[in-house]
Amino acid sequence: MHSSGATRVEIPDIAVRVNAAVVRLPIVHAAPSPRIRTLDGLRALSISLVILGHLAGNPKIPPRLADAMDFANFGVRVFFVISGFLITMLLLKEEAKTGTISLRNFYIRRVFRIFPAFYAYFAVIAVCSLAGYIVVNHSDLLAAAFYVMNFRFHPSWYLGHLWSLSVEEQFYLLWPCAIVLAGRRWATRIAVMVFCAAPLVRISIFYLMPEWRPGIGFIFPTIADALAIGCLLALRRDWLWQQTWYRKLLQSKWFFLVPLGALLANKLGGSVRLYIVLILTLMNLAVAATIDWSMRNADSWIGKILELKPVAFIGVLSYSLYLWQQPFFDYRDHAAIHPVLVSLICTFAASLASYFLLEKPFLRIKDRLFPSA
Repeated sequence: MHSSGATRVEIPDIAVRVNAAVVRLPIVHAAPSPRIRTLDGLRALSISLVILGHLAGNPKIPPRLADAMDFANFGVRVFFVISGFLITMLLLKEEAKTGTISLRNFYIRRVFRIFPAFYAYFAVIAVCSLAGYIVVNHSDLLAAAFYVMNFRFHPSWYLGHLWSLSVEEQFYLLWPCAIVLAGRRWATRIAVMVFCAAPLVRISIFYLMPEWRPGIGFIFPTIADALAIGCLLALRRDWLWQQTWYRKLLQSKWFFLVPLGALLANKLGGSVRLYIVLILTLMNLAVAATIDWSMRNADSWIGKILELKPVAFIGVLSYSLYLWQQPFFDYRDHAAIHPVLVSLICTFAASLASYFLLEKPFLRIKDRLFPSA
């Protein structure tokens, strides 16, 4: 989101009920296209999970139902995997077409994509804070401005969700340089090492740095494996398709158990250590496989749903929705009345304004001055 955001939560519990039809769908290995339409649908699903998780904070919602609605962390994880895949794919396409990757153009395009909408939101929050309308820690304002909110363990509500955007920006800073400087083969090895190292970093922090435990899943080295598996999917997708076991997995009529298992995994209780080492790793693998399945089955009924114009538009709007949903889902004051419908309407109104007044005009400028290969 651009993955892809959510409020800061501790080791989460997530549950979902899915009525999955057992249907054997043909696997489609389509030729590359300028845009993977199903990714917009997956973004729409991800931001919907984030919003649903935040709606769970409404004091009017029964506790059991609220617990069942808490999908925010999973939605962010899907965003991260999509981001790793999409950024890597775009870089590889540029290299294939031009023979090189322009880091300068990449970073300029990211500035046009991310900065206008973000700093508009940041300015509104800063002004409201200085005027005394809301309470925001000044250190959080500084951290948000420089994209290090994921290192703030107890952030202000109105800026807390920006931890995931900080992770994305740190990823944008590091990964393209790795591909350019190390080359595709070594970049693949780096992604594998990051994917394997992140669980070890999480468990090391858990045992050796207990004061840093609230940062597990937020500090970049502890969440980088979600991005790394998306990068690996882009780098090795064709190779994976040549593996018999992988084709059988994606063609299986039981494949729906993979995304279902990933959703239910966040509901697992028991050992936190098992969760941060094994469960999160399996969840990342399941999300990556589901993303690949969705792209290869774009002509299936699920793919067509993901590509419906209203669904795809929610995906296009996901970045603005991510930024602006936070102020309208502040349920800490349980004495206040926060109708769910009002929260949703305000969120969409602010997001539409952000998209049409900021995102879209700057995207046009970006595409005109610095077109992607």
